[in-house]
Amino acid sequence: MLIVIPAFNEQNNILKVIRDIRESIPYSDILVINDCSNDNTSFAARQAEGVKVVDLPFNLGIGGAVQTGFKYAHTRGYDYMVQIDGDGQHIAKEVEKLYDAMLRSGSDMVIGSRFLDIQSFRTTWSRRLGIKVFYLLFRMMIQTKVTDSTSGFRMYNSKSIELLRKYYPDDYPEPDAIILLKKHGLRISEVGVEMREREHGASSITPIKSPYYMAKVILSIFFSYTRTRW
Repeated sequence: MLIVIPAFNEQNNILKVIRDIRESIPYSDILVINDCSNDNTSFAARQAEGVKVVDLPFNLGIGGAVQTGFKYAHTRGYDYMVQIDGDGQHIAKEVEKLYDAMLRSGSDMVIGSRFLDIQSFRTTWSRRLGIKVFYLLFRMMIQTKVTDSTSGFRMYNSKSIELLRKYYPDDYPEPDAIILLKKHGLRISEVGVEMREREHGASSITPIKSPYYMAKVILSIFFSYTRTRW
């Protein structure tokens, strides 16, 4: 199993994230994708023994960083890849829930949801509003219930790795990837997980930027839905 950590300016969080993974999933390999950070994220990650670090030459955003992880996982023949954000919000011991849900449901991707019978940090009200809008869109367009479509805490099997290494969306990709997987006949499920609030730094999606983010993602979802070829 490969754990991929996309990270941009997470020098104060990255070692804690790695330690959490080491303690909870000691059998996993860890790959940090440093998305051209302008702090010491790469240096900090390299202090952890056995961790692979890829330094991107340009800032590609979350989509390009995670797609780098898919390419790495595919090239090295991993059967499973887990995305864990570098900000410390995702709890490594919850990966077991993703894995159990994947085996039980036969899904190709399992999303860790903050909104399925779990008392957890649930992000800002503006982002929750966007997630609700996306939920209604997915119910209407692909007849699929996804309660936490922006969650970056996800597990993928080899089929989804194979697809997403080629076509993973570039900008705010989490909701868009759901459409992509469903259009290719892959199975998606969710499981309730606990998350925590980040200790250091701030999300790139601020309340002021949220309306722009929602509009952009909605347009992207509709484009992906009507697109005939990939």
